[in-house]
Amino acid sequence: MSSSPVETADTATVSTLPSADTPPRHRWWILAVIGMAQLMVVLDATIVNIALPSAQKDLGFSDGDRQWVVTAYALAFGSLLLLGGRIGDLFGRKMTFLVGLVGFAGASALGGAATSFEMLIVARAGQGVFGALLAPAALALLTTTFTDAKERAKAFGVYGAIAGAGGAIGLLLGGLLTEYADWRWTLYVNLVFAAVAFVGGVLLLQRTTRDKSATLDIPGALLVGGGLFALVYGFSNAESHDWSSPQTWGWLAAGAVLLAAFTWWQTRSTHPLLPLRVLLDRNRGASFISVLISGAGMFGVFLFLTYYLQQSLGYTPVETGLAFLPMTATLMIGATLATSVLIPRLGPKPVVPLGMGLAAAGMVWLTGLDLSSSYTTHVLPPLLVAGLGLGLVIAPAMSLAVDGVDAEHSGVASATVNAMQQVGGSIGTALLNTLATSAAADYLVGKDPKDPAVQAQAGLEAYSTAYWWSAVFFAVGLVASVVLYRRGVPATDPDAAPVVHM
Repeated sequence: MSSSPVETADTATVSTLPSADTPPRHRWWILAVIGMAQLMVVLDATIVNIALPSAQKDLGFSDGDRQWVVTAYALAFGSLLLLGGRIGDLFGRKMTFLVGLVGFAGASALGGAATSFEMLIVARAGQGVFGALLAPAALALLTTTFTDAKERAKAFGVYGAIAGAGGAIGLLLGGLLTEYADWRWTLYVNLVFAAVAFVGGVLLLQRTTRDKSATLDIPGALLVGGGLFALVYGFSNAESHDWSSPQTWGWLAAGAVLLAAFTWWQTRSTHPLLPLRVLLDRNRGASFISVLISGAGMFGVFLFLTYYLQQSLGYTPVETGLAFLPMTATLMIGATLATSVLIPRLGPKPVVPLGMGLAAAGMVWLTGLDLSSSYTTHVLPPLLVAGLGLGLVIAPAMSLAVDGVDAEHSGVASATVNAMQQVGGSIGTALLNTLATSAAADYLVGKDPKDPAVQAQAGLEAYSTAYWWSAVFFAVGLVASVVLYRRGVPATDPDAAPVVHM
């Protein structure tokens, strides 16, 4: 997310109906503990974005390397979510939750103390690894804690609100900490969240029964993790090498081979990470693709718009965080409108393509920004349009991605949605960063790179390129959603597991 204000919002799916045992006496305090952990994971996808220019100046890494600060977290988190859910089943969800908290806090402390770019990347990847343990365990604990249907719906409503607001909170908190403290505090602040959640977890959470039949699909995890890493690394290498270089196409080819091998293995594995039958429903497949594409377009744009506002227009980190809030508001309006009014009446086929079209229009609008652009006249209108479009895409796609999945596989479907968003963001950020830095380098050919005016214009060329390609992503999403989604309103299964989404 981006990272971005929505991206990192998790889809909470009740995979199995809990037993009718007496609910924990302190269950609402447990909700507060789980909510705090979830807030930490969600806001971490965006809080570092605002601090990135300051971190880059302090540690001295290049424009080509900066996307790895965002990508390392999103890639580790997205590629390990499915494995994290299995680990929770195998070793107990309370233990997995607590280990995730401690690990996330430790990785955050390492990142805050980073003295080099490499140290910061290792820390961000560590956050993603432990976040992938933490998020599925939190959802499972919430499910088993609230056994009454009405209370469970209310609890997941609160959880969903925290997930939805987390991205916006991350942008604003990142700005405040960067401007009034130091960029390192965007990482250190996680120690406070983790400490409170850990103490509450130790005191309040009940030990859960381990599923002794659950096993870890280690080959599947290695194949999908390696494949996703190779894809992102290949896209990133195109910036420093060339599209014809083996360092670029070789990694891309390796990624494609590993993911193909993962697909084959899932048909052979006794306990697959991702049963392929989950992907075969037409609406569900369209939803996964929509989430992937929207993540790719959205995460990258937030990165480049952050740099534009701070480096081209001279915004402070706090002003940058505040500048994104109206987009978050229209996104939530679009999400509410889509799920409560449009989808029940029209179905996804007209709604999701409309959202893709609006998002694409917003991206094209942003290409007109220059050094004299004002926020109210030039930046805000396309942000509002893009936010509305993203709301019309993301909420319905996340909901329909788990709609009609049987109880046994609803958790897998939910984790896959999150993985699609994170992986889309990782690939989108890497690809857009490569294209943007190449555009800036092409502009500087034959010009004085030390001239501040030339540097400023090169930055604008980079940002404009990123916006144009994001518009292309959303245009592809428009076509895909028109072709793939079924006509009509989706049938709802009254016995399906309840779903809460952002």
